[in-house]
Amino acid sequence: MTPESADRHVDSAAAYVHIPFCSQVCPYCDFAVVAGKDDLADRYVDAVVTEIDRSEPWRPLDAVYFGGGTPSHVDPRLLGRALDALAGRHGIDNDAEISLEANPEDFSAVTAGRFRALGFNRVSFGAQSFDSGVLLSLGRRHQGEEIAGSVGNAREAGFERLSVDLIYGTPGESDDSWARSLARALDLGVDHISCYALTVEAGTALGRSVATGAAAPDPDLQADRYELADRVLPDQGLARYEVSNWARPGQECRYNLTVWAQGQYLAYGNGAHGFRQGVRYRNLRRLEAYISAVETGAAHRAGEDRIQGWDAELDRLFVGLRRVVGVPHGPGTHALLAGDEGRRLSEAGVIAAGEQRLVVLRPLLTDMVHRAVLDLAPPRGWAQRGAADNVSVESHA
Repeated sequence: MTPESADRHVDSAAAYVHIPFCSQVCPYCDFAVVAGKDDLADRYVDAVVTEIDRSEPWRPLDAVYFGGGTPSHVDPRLLGRALDALAGRHGIDNDAEISLEANPEDFSAVTAGRFRALGFNRVSFGAQSFDSGVLLSLGRRHQGEEIAGSVGNAREAGFERLSVDLIYGTPGESDDSWARSLARALDLGVDHISCYALTVEAGTALGRSVATGAAAPDPDLQADRYELADRVLPDQGLARYEVSNWARPGQECRYNLTVWAQGQYLAYGNGAHGFRQGVRYRNLRRLEAYISAVETGAAHRAGEDRIQGWDAELDRLFVGLRRVVGVPHGPGTHALLAGDEGRRLSEAGVIAAGEQRLVVLRPLLTDMVHRAVLDLAPPRGWAQRGAADNVSVESHA
């Protein structure tokens, strides 16, 4: 995509709704999810609707994203209630992208039809792999052959945009297994593919297993797998537009483009994160605590940070440099390029500065660039500037 088409999402209005319910918690998962608590689903959605109804009215939303957890695990009517609440409080643009995360085993033809009838038009399947052994290691409940059926159900129901998520680097995964997963995902004819490295997070079942001696993902093998994806997917018409995401032209995820453009997005549900009027905020993570807080009128946010001044400029680089198109030049890019670390990254071919923009050329080293950005000090005289010169403000809405 062009820099102009990516940058315009700074003016988008988006919303995220978190659905934490799962049939089981995958061993690598570090998200705000629960299993075995489906009896709380109605009460939880009541709380989400209440949170939406109490929020400050905004403007019609360009993108809505239901993530989790597993949104497809719960009754579609519940998600329909939350979607109706968003439409009633803020409005939803006629051409809005309305995304739903789904597991292959949940997405029958009937379920797909019900979600499509509610207004969802994009579905992202947590396929992770097409290899049964890898799926077993990841704690997934579906088999590889179920993925094609679920994608077919979505297509038959009229979903306009289809995405598949894959995970690479699972111990025991072979080069051939990963290559086959990429090929089978491409065979499905989806518009969008995301590829994520298996990450060991403290506090997860995988983290505890690795801590007691189980094999951990090999970062060198993971780099090889990533590079294979970045060769194969563009050859089949899916261009990389962000570190972990490839799409056919015009099929990039609008919600994520808003986040990476430093645009504004609302957030509802336990553990959800939002960004509005220069404030990044997060809700209570524990399910019962969130429900109780909303029901009693207590504070349901776990915290918030006002992003202004130099922090807003670093935030712009931090999110924007994930994109292939990078970021327009500004005080932060000039400070980075003038410093020793920025010069080292430039000389090593990790970043490149054109006349108008700074881009990351080696996406596997994006974390290294992020660390350099976070270490930047404001240029001389910055403290004398008014914070209003740099903060994300209402005009972005």
